[in-house]
Order: sequence, then C-alpha cells, then structure tokens
Amino acid sequence: MIAQLNPLYIKTRPTKAISRLISYALFEGRPLATKGRWINPLVFSLFTLEKNMPQLAKVEKPIFVVGMGRSGTTVLGVIFSMHREVAFLNEPKALWNAVYSGEDVIGNYTQAPARFRLQAEDATREVCKAALRIHGAYLALSASNRLVCKYPELIFRIPFVLKIFPDAKFVFLVRNGWDTCHSVAGWSERKGLELNGETHDWWGVNNRKWNLMLNQLVASDTDFRPILNEVSRLNNHNDMAAVEWIVSMREGLYQRKRFCDCMYTLRYEDLMQNPGKILGEVTEFCELGYDEKFISYAEKVLTPAAPHPTFEMHPAIHPLFNETMNLLGYRL
Repeated sequence: MIAQLNPLYIKTRPTKAISRLISYALFEGRPLATKGRWINPLVFSLFTLEKNMPQLAKVEKPIFVVGMGRSGTTVLGVIFSMHREVAFLNEPKALWNAVYSGEDVIGNYTQAPARFRLQAEDATREVCKAALRIHGAYLALSASNRLVCKYPELIFRIPFVLKIFPDAKFVFLVRNGWDTCHSVAGWSERKGLELNGETHDWWGVNNRKWNLMLNQLVASDTDFRPILNEVSRLNNHNDMAAVEWIVSMREGLYQRKRFCDCMYTLRYEDLMQNPGKILGEVTEFCELGYDEKFISYAEKVLTPAAPHPTFEMHPAIHPLFNETMNLLGYRL
C-alpha cells in the first residue's frame, strides 16, 4: 500500500491521506529494496532548497519512535499519523542523510563511511539549522502542529537528536525478541534481491549494516567480547537479527536511564492487547490532546497476534538473548 494507506484510514480521516502522500513523495525517500527509487534525486533537490530557505514552521516537541525495526514501529507510527495534531514521517532516512551525510549505515543513498552512534557534538550549528529547516518545511506543507518520526536506528543517536530538538519526546518500542527476529528474517526473504552484482536486504548493501554493527557496536560491548569471534561468523538471518535485537534493546534501556524524562517505554504486546489505554498514556506523555477518532481507529486495526515459535539459536548468543528478554520483562 502506498504511504501505508488503506480504505479504513482514508474513510476515518481523509485529510490525513494528503499528509501521508506528502511525506511519502517529498520527504521520506525510497530506500533499498523498494520501488520508485527514481524519485530520490528530486527529493534531495528539494532538501537542498529547503536548507537554504528560512524556517517555515517552528518544530515543537517532536516525537521519535525508536527501538528496532520489525517491532511494530511502522504500525505505531501509522496510528500516530491519525491524530489530528500530527504529521508522520516513516523512516525518512533520505531526510536524515541530507541533514548528516555520515549516518547511512544501510547504504540506501551512499557508500561513504557511516556511523551508528551520533553524539551531541556531531550536531553542529549547520546540522541543526538544516534539520530545523527541513522539518519546519515538512510541518508547513503538511499543515500540522506536531511531528512524529519513526526511525528505529535513532535509538543510537538520542544525544544527537536532543541537541537539535531539546524538547523532543522518544517512544522506545519493545517487542518479544523471538517475534522480532522472525519478522526480520521474513523481511529479508520477501524483499532481499540481487542487483548489479550486489545483495540488497535487511543488512544493507552486501552486509554493510551488519559489518558496521559488528565493528561499531558489538566489538565495543564488554558482554559480547568473549564471543566476538563466534558472532562475527554468523550468517543465519535469525541469529544476526538476535544480535541486532540485543544491542538495540540494551541501548534503549541505557538511554532510558540517561534521559528518563523524555523517553516512554512501550511494549508492542500491551499496545495490541489494550490500544485505547496504552495510547492514552502515550499521548499524555507526548503532550498530545485527546482525539477520539485516533483512539477509535487504533482499536479497530490493532489485534493481538499469535506469538512465533522459538528457533534454534546459536549457543554463543542465546544467554545474552535470554538475559535481555528478562531485562525487558518477558517470561522465558
């Protein structure tokens, strides 16, 4: 579905479909393994224009959905987009690449060096100005007061984002690790492809994301150090996904301790089980007003799903996986 639109979405709040189409066509870009990548040069040309214009709208209390992909982040973002105050950007990696060129760990738009972690000092004056102007243009074009940006990898860039948007709110979405790993492996099976001698899948161009994750996140983690050789040889998508899930969830827990006033932890399973209650708590935390249509739409489209079965995980990472499940409150 283009821009995650469906008939119920359009029927419930037709004007929101326009906002989603603006997001999809002019700000999100088209990443690897998607159709319509021909539009990317136009999108980046618009970013260049917006970076050189005055800021068109003030960006107040933006909301960032972070964690790990395939954890329900898109579902949550689309639900957020139904709120009358909100415009939603679904993984606008093109936008963030225009703001900071060294952030593309996937290789969607460049093969230049990239970093998972970005700190406050990386948000220079020029970076902040570019981010504020592009996001301000987005709010102006979408005629919205508040911004929701779903970009899971920003979990490794919380200080960077806060330097740009000091009043930002973060929703740290967590999901049972077994289900997340199954979803990642399934995504690569469905969408992975060979193109011009390159492999494009969940792990980027020829495992670019995996290799950067190993070198920049796993290698510096004291818990992984004793098993680093075994982890570096993993090639099964479920096992590789388990490693990403472990480092992403632990990063989220660490950042939650550092920035507890601006981070809300949301369990995917709780959202599916009781959307009205959970979304009420989330919107209160994010300082969004009550919106009956927003809640009603969520209650119609969110239903609990049967959990995926466990799989035979590599024994080197299984203890860390179980420990992380415990830290997040999941029963083994």
